[in-house]
Amino acid sequence: MAEETTLVGADFHIRRAVSSDCPAMLQLVRELAEYEKALDKVTVSLEEMTACGFGPKPIWGAYVVELKGDAAAEAGNPTVVGMALYHDRYSTWKGRLLYLEDFVVSESYRGKGIGHALFECVLAHAKREGYQGMVWQVLEWNEPALNFYRKYNADLDPEWVNGMIFF
Repeated sequence: MAEETTLVGADFHIRRAVSSDCPAMLQLVRELAEYEKALDKVTVSLEEMTACGFGPKPIWGAYVVELKGDAAAEAGNPTVVGMALYHDRYSTWKGRLLYLEDFVVSESYRGKGIGHALFECVLAHAKREGYQGMVWQVLEWNEPALNFYRKYNADLDPEWVNGMIFF
């Protein structure tokens, strides 16, 4: 698949992630986990994250938001301020779904339309690739995120309990 690039506004643009984005992406994962009061739960290594996204059999994809025109970008090392990491999920009720694993914009860049543009980019990707829909999780106390998703008329179902077993 050809690289997809979506230019948004004068200050940032959204593009498909590349392997060199993984350190910044992992930092965003940690930033999100800290906000969710679960930083100690992030145990994935940079090497595993990179291999699982860019190795011989990638199991996730992502879009990143990078700043345009800052000194780091001019030096060829753009500042990544947001990301949406996703993977396939299958529902026996709905079919092929895109699972949005992590959706995060650095706190200091929120409220500037970046999250909206990134979410729209992922929705467009899911439609273009033939998914039947997109699913994700959000903590019940995360009102800013809940309000964001409500703007999309998302079905936020409080009745299901998450089950997990880690090895």
